[in-house]
Amino acid sequence: MGDAYRVARLDDFELKPWRETLTGRVRHELGITAFGVNTWVGPNVGDRVIPDHAENQEGDHDELYVVMRGRARFEVNEDTFDAPPGTLVYVPAGPNRRTAFAEEPDTTVLAVGATTGKAYEDRGWELWFPLHELFQAGDYEGVIAKGRESIEANPHHGMPLYNLACAESLGGHPEDAIRHLGMAIELWGGARDLARDDSDFDAIRDEPGFKQLVA
Repeated sequence: MGDAYRVARLDDFELKPWRETLTGRVRHELGITAFGVNTWVGPNVGDRVIPDHAENQEGDHDELYVVMRGRARFEVNEDTFDAPPGTLVYVPAGPNRRTAFAEEPDTTVLAVGATTGKAYEDRGWELWFPLHELFQAGDYEGVIAKGRESIEANPHHGMPLYNLACAESLGGHPEDAIRHLGMAIELWGGARDLARDDSDFDAIRDEPGFKQLVA
């Protein structure tokens, strides 16, 4: 097979935990750079398939959900509806909250997303999500030990660098936090504004290096 195309099946993608569900890294594994795409799976009836969230920040995605197998129960704002295989659910960026639950075993949803009017920006989410649970648990040293090497090896992704800087600030590593925050700001236009009010940086807020970065 040449480099022009790739072929895969849903079961080819290793499932990783994210919040209350499981995801397969389709975009990352297939090398897709034009749009975001992943699978979301609920192995058992009642499992959450799509994380409860809204795409309401600058640069967030319009999202299309395609039910591939099983059967899902979608909730979008106050609406609830059944979604058997072949159902397409389109939710544009904005305040609309959405989630979905498995109504049958092994319910699988393909999610495709991109930002209206903008070229797709690979934020490196796939690099960060294996570290998310450690961060949420407050194991900042674990995040640093497990993630610093892989994140520094991919210095073209702003979001993982930003989150690593958060962990380093919270973990008492001010110089590393400032260095990685500076790298994130160079790559990600929204990082500077976000850092100004992010409580994760309270420990280094009075550091001259931090003040210079967010000025």
